Amino acid sequence: MKTKLQDNAGKILFVVVALFIAFLTYNLYNAPVSGIENKFVYLLKTYGYIILFAWSILEGEAGLIMAGLLSHTGDMNVYMAIFIAGLGGFAGDQIYFYIGRFNKSYVHKNFKGQRRKFALAHLLLVKYGWPIIFAQRYMYGMRTIIPISIGLTRYNAKMFAFINLISAWCWAAITIVPAWYFGEEILVVLKWVKDHWYYAAPVGIFFAGSIVYYFYRVTKKKEKNFEN
Repeated sequence: MKTKLQDNAGKILFVVVALFIAFLTYNLYNAPVSGIENKFVYLLKTYGYIILFAWSILEGEAGLIMAGLLSHTGDMNVYMAIFIAGLGGFAGDQIYFYIGRFNKSYVHKNFKGQRRKFALAHLLLVKYGWPIIFAQRYMYGMRTIIPISIGLTRYNAKMFAFINLISAWCWAAITIVPAWYFGEEILVVLKWVKDHWYYAAPVGIFFAGSIVYYFYRVTKKKEKNFEN
């Protein structure tokens, strides 16, 4: 029974995610306001903590920034937002960890193209120990690989969970608090971007592309160092 449940963990997770998206879509369509933007804001204000938790499972900083802004406007409590976001981030990495721990055949089958990253993650764990669990949230291209890789090893599950929880709450606070504190300034910038999107779009694309390219190069460099 346990093995069967583990083998179908991916399907169960897919069904849960699909039901959650259907729930949000239904409520977005039936929101008692006009305009897609107003409907989206209404949805965030009404189901903000639920959306934040689900978003944090995927470790999306955009959701945390939105939570910080809603805390600034009084639609969320900043302490509760940090608590909920941290739990979501914790749950996400625990899922990845136990995929590695209980579904080794699934990992080896579906992550063939990520073997070098798994080897790098294992090397980082051996070299740096528990701090790599704390730091992996900020490592582009490795945020999913490292928890799964640790799950593949004999690393103590309770120790991983404890460090993961502290790391998740720190990650949530580091992202949400600045957005809450500088909320007014951020809202002014967002309003300007909305009114002058034709100027902001190219600049945003350039900076986003530069950041992605930078972290891509850093990851590739680490992989090459590992190979050498």
